[in-house]
Amino acid sequence: MSKVVLEKLIESNFIIRLLTIDNTQSANALSLDVISNLEREILEGEKDPNTRCIILTGAGKFFSAGGDIKLMKSKDDMFSGEANELRKNYRFGIQRLPKVLNELETPIIAMVNGPAVGAGCDLSTMCDLRISGESGKFSVSFSKLGLIPGDGGTFFLPRIVGLPKATEMILTGRMYSSLEALEMGLVHERVTDAELKERCVEVAREISLNSPMAVAMAKRALRNSLTSDLSQQLDLLSAYQGICQSSNDHIEGLNSLLEKRTPKFLNK
Repeated sequence: MSKVVLEKLIESNFIIRLLTIDNTQSANALSLDVISNLEREILEGEKDPNTRCIILTGAGKFFSAGGDIKLMKSKDDMFSGEANELRKNYRFGIQRLPKVLNELETPIIAMVNGPAVGAGCDLSTMCDLRISGESGKFSVSFSKLGLIPGDGGTFFLPRIVGLPKATEMILTGRMYSSLEALEMGLVHERVTDAELKERCVEVAREISLNSPMAVAMAKRALRNSLTSDLSQQLDLLSAYQGICQSSNDHIEGLNSLLEKRTPKFLNK
C-alpha cells in the first residue's frame, strides 16, 4: 500500500519533519493516495507551530518516478476517464501539490536520494532547496510518453535553471546526473549517498534556528518578486519589515547578538 511516512526530528525548541514517500512497488510513483497523504502531512507541518522545516524524500532507491506507468496503461486512478474527466483529475489531483507547496511558509527541502523522474523531478522543483546524493538523477521525461508537465513543471523549472536549460530538459526528456544537476543549478548541494540525510538535517537545523516569522515572510517576498515590479516589491517589503521590526523575534535577535549567544526565537 502506498503511503507517506512521517518521522519527527525533535530539537530543544522546534521540530523538523521528515516525510518519506513509500510506494516502492511503483518506484514511489505519485498515485492519488500518495498525493492526498503528502498534501495532508505537508499541511499538518504548516499548521504545527513547533515545525520549523520539512524534508521530503523517497523510500528505497528512488526519490519518485512521477506518474505510475502501469496506471497510465490501464487508465486507472488519476488516469481514468475521457478528456474532460482527465482534466479534472489533474486539477483536483496532482495539481494540489504545486498549489500547496507554492503557498507553504514552512521551508521544505527535497532530499533527492535517487532518480527523480517526470512529476518526481517536478516535485523536487516545488521545494525551496534540493540536496542530492550521488545516486540522484533528474529527467523531465513527459515528451517520451507523449505528455507535457501537467503538474506545473513548466512554471517551476525555468525559474530555477533558466528558460534555455528548462527547454532542453523538457524537449529532450534526457536524464541528468546529480553532478550535471549541480552544475546547472538544479540542486544546491551534492553529497555522497551516505551523507545525504545528515546533510539535509544539518541544513534544516540551520534554517530552523532563525526566526520562523522572518523566514516565512522572506519566502513570501521571494515568491512575490517573480511576478511583481520593483515598486510592488518594495511596498510589500516595507510592510513585512514593519511587522518584523516590531516583533519579539527582532528584539531577541538583537539581544542574542549583543550577548553573544544563540537566539531562542518564538514559534509561529
